[in-house]
Amino acid sequence: MCGIAGVVLKDASAETATAVVGRMVDALRHRGPDGSGVTGCPSPAPTAVALGHTRLAILDLSERAAQPMASATRPIWLTFNGEIYNFRELRQDLETRGRRFRCDSDTEVVLQGYEEWGTGVIDRLRGMFAFAIWDGERNELLAVRDRLGIKPLYVAEKHGTLVFASEIRALMATDLISRRLDPAAVDQYLTYQAVPAPRTLLSDVSLLPPGCLCRFTPGGTLTVSTYWDLLDARDRTAAGHGAADARARVSALLDETTRIHLISDVPLGVFLSGGIDSSAVATLTARTGVVPRTFTVALPGTPHDESAFARSVAQHIGTDHTELRIDEAAFRDHLPDAIAATDHPSGDGINTYIVSRAVREGGITVALSGLGGDELFGGYPSFARLERLAQVGPALSYTPRPLRALAAAAIRAAGRRSVSSTKTAALLEGEGSVAQAYPVMRQLFSADDRRALLMARSVGVADPYVTLLEEAARRHPDADVMTLVSYAEARTYMHDVLLRDTDQMSMASALEVRVPLLDHRLAEYVMGLPASVKRPGPTPKRLLVESLGNALPDECVRRPKQGFVLPFDSWMKGDLREFCGHHLRGRGLTERAGLRQDAIAGLWAHFLEGNRRTSWSRPWSLVALGAWLERNDVSL
Repeated sequence: MCGIAGVVLKDASAETATAVVGRMVDALRHRGPDGSGVTGCPSPAPTAVALGHTRLAILDLSERAAQPMASATRPIWLTFNGEIYNFRELRQDLETRGRRFRCDSDTEVVLQGYEEWGTGVIDRLRGMFAFAIWDGERNELLAVRDRLGIKPLYVAEKHGTLVFASEIRALMATDLISRRLDPAAVDQYLTYQAVPAPRTLLSDVSLLPPGCLCRFTPGGTLTVSTYWDLLDARDRTAAGHGAADARARVSALLDETTRIHLISDVPLGVFLSGGIDSSAVATLTARTGVVPRTFTVALPGTPHDESAFARSVAQHIGTDHTELRIDEAAFRDHLPDAIAATDHPSGDGINTYIVSRAVREGGITVALSGLGGDELFGGYPSFARLERLAQVGPALSYTPRPLRALAAAAIRAAGRRSVSSTKTAALLEGEGSVAQAYPVMRQLFSADDRRALLMARSVGVADPYVTLLEEAARRHPDADVMTLVSYAEARTYMHDVLLRDTDQMSMASALEVRVPLLDHRLAEYVMGLPASVKRPGPTPKRLLVESLGNALPDECVRRPKQGFVLPFDSWMKGDLREFCGHHLRGRGLTERAGLRQDAIAGLWAHFLEGNRRTSWSRPWSLVALGAWLERNDVSL
């Protein structure tokens, strides 16, 4: 796991390009403390090209695997971030074609695979990755991101110059892009506690969407195309599979993906919360014959403490288990570093920073996570809610819109505009489709709330989640509600919040996090199954549980769903109160982001008073935004 960076500069010298990338690499040192490199790539004048890399050594720890990596025979250079879990099989294939290798890394397999198959190598890769290739023969830069967006790749193109990197901070280090805040991004951040891709908070910077590649030719423009999509790629043969066949196939895929995700030349552990997904990954790891080290966060004396459940699972499968105890004072002490580690803010990232730092300090370089289980196997409440809504959707569409508007207004008034009443009213005003209803369920601030917070009017940009899901439903009219909700969860909250936070906050501590439940072959198969097989009744993630041969303890399977959440509600009224108040009163939100100080103060006061409309996540999302804007000197 690493950090990558690069530039294609118009009207510049090779020395200028390498100096710019050198600054980018310096900004990415935390991602790769084991080595770094900057390479100038020959290109036709007046264009200058350079690639950079910081290395966290996982496979082939020798200098032979250092990057950027050059072809031995052709003017082709590669900078690569990620892990290719089937690289040994691909290498054997390439060797039968007469190719010889200098090292034992997956990076060289990607490089020689590109030489052999061109962009066709992408379809053969199984893993998580973001990489860029400068092809001197084609005079073209190719940048690629993995299918589900596990690894990030940020790009900015302006006036014939292209810059790219694993993190936004590296792009800002170039001084080639403005630090101007995108007003539409602010509105979308308030809506979803993160900025939906491809937009970012910076007006000049985009996040390459998952399953996409981009090409850039000096003197030309940046073109982006999709090579894989979760709905398009679903296994059509799975639609005819019954429960028994599905369990057998999912079981085999789970065993396979876990085995290949354990490839490592450095110490490896597993995040274990005691929930179904992380317990499944720990159990599958133990089945391979590896006795994993498992880690859980203990929050003693709080209702958020899951350590007893995790301890039970660890004892059940016989892991080497560690509890990482965190209290309010310890969190307060870590908070400045966590804020500094944030490359792009969200309302949820600090949690991942805390656990990643503790695991890395425990001597672990690679950790496995259960992320993805809820999205593929129907673990979130959104699945049941939207399935119920779909049943009444036709009746809603036949009800006159003015009548629905009156009923919605009554619900808002009766609920005193609480979060639940506001969302219920919005659903009633909609048409009952997944595209219209799902985004409402994921909203942090409603449209009315955003109008109260923002000084300027909304910029009028269409909701990106509604647009994404309407297009998905149009392309796939045969997809059932559960499949569409899985797609929605994977392409929105999972991608824009969970995966982005996992990458930036784990790599801040030079910890590689792998997500075996997001293996694309497993995802393609599960997405192709009918809802009656994936979710046969009210038991959550039943297919996942039964595919493990009922190996999980009953208390793990039957416990109420509880995501990993720190006790922000009480801590923000205690030791964190001064910190939060400082950032909510600061100029980061008013002068920089264009938010109303009176609305912010009212929100903070309502939270401190215990107003049910104001959960901790609302003021905290503003704290995270304001702190990021101030630290990075970003303004409208």
